[in-house]
Formats: sequence, C-alpha cells, structure tokens
Amino acid sequence: MESASQGLLSDTMTDVPVDNTASARTSAPEGLTDAEEEELRSELAKVEEEIGTLRQVLAAKERHCGELKRKLGLTTFDGLKQNLSKSWHDVQGSNAYLSASSTLEDWNEKLTQSEAYKKTQETLSQAGQKTSAALSNVGSVISRKLGDMRNSTTFKSFEDRVGTIKSRVVGSRENSTDPHSPTGSGDKPPQDNAPF
Repeated sequence: MESASQGLLSDTMTDVPVDNTASARTSAPEGLTDAEEEELRSELAKVEEEIGTLRQVLAAKERHCGELKRKLGLTTFDGLKQNLSKSWHDVQGSNAYLSASSTLEDWNEKLTQSEAYKKTQETLSQAGQKTSAALSNVGSVISRKLGDMRNSTTFKSFEDRVGTIKSRVVGSRENSTDPHSPTGSGDKPPQDNAPF
C-alpha cells in the first residue's frame, strides 16, 4: 500500500485528523487481558493510520480527477447533466415508474375508446372544418372587396392625386441645383413610377 500510494502523495498534503478518543481509554474493558487490550489498541492505531493514508490518496485522486476534467473542458454542469440523465434512466427503470406508466397507458386506452371521447373528437373536427371554410370565405370576400375598391373611381382619383403630389415633390428635388441643400445634392434620385 505504501509503495502504490507514494507517487500519488505530494509534499503539500496534510494529515487528516483521526478521532483518537477510543484509544485514549485508561481502563481495560471487562473480559480482556492487558495483552489482548494492547494488541487491539495496536491494531486500532494501524487501522486509523491506514484510514488517514486512504483519505490522503482519495484527496489526491479527486484533485487529479478535477485537473483532468478541467483540461478536457468538462464542467460541473456537464457532470450534473450526466448525473441527471443517469438518475432519470434509473427512475424510468424503477418499479414505481413502470407501474405508474402502465396505469396511465391503461387510462389513456380506456379514455380514447370511450363514446364521449369519440363524440367530442368528432365534434371538434367538424367545428375545425367549418371554421376553416368560414375563414377562407372571409378572406375571399375581403380580397374581392379590396379589388373592387381599387377599381372604383374614388380610389383612382385618390391615386392620381397622390401621383401628382409625388411628381411635384420629386420634380422639385430634380430642379434643385444647390449641392448643400437636403433636397438636392446634385444626384438625381431614381425614378419610381409606383402609385405610392
């Protein structure tokens, strides 16, 4: 044990305190001779020393593991995700989860096979079809009305007036020769013959 852990222990490691209150007893327990008590105390000291060594080895291995994870770019969040994933997998394999899942599947099967469910599903399906048809009709009516409005004389008159105002504004920009004026910098804006 000593030779295996020697390479892992560093000079900066400190001893972990071990509770020595049990070995500090002065009177021998009943039924033990002094030699037996001394042998047990010696064995206890060895076991406590081994525990301290194992704690040091464990601390060194945990530090080394942390360094490796840091070098690999693994974060605490990655470890948490992995732990949660494993826990969820364990839950899914548990008897309680499997029993609850089976019960819910049975309820779902009974519910979807019931007459009330089938009637509700059919009613909602019909309502959806009727709503879709109504919205389609409304869209067609609005489209037709907008087309009629655009072909009306009022709209054409309005369109002509807007076009006239636009040509006057664009025309005044084209006639401006002041290069410092915000409306005419010497460059002609591109012609746009759209009604708006």
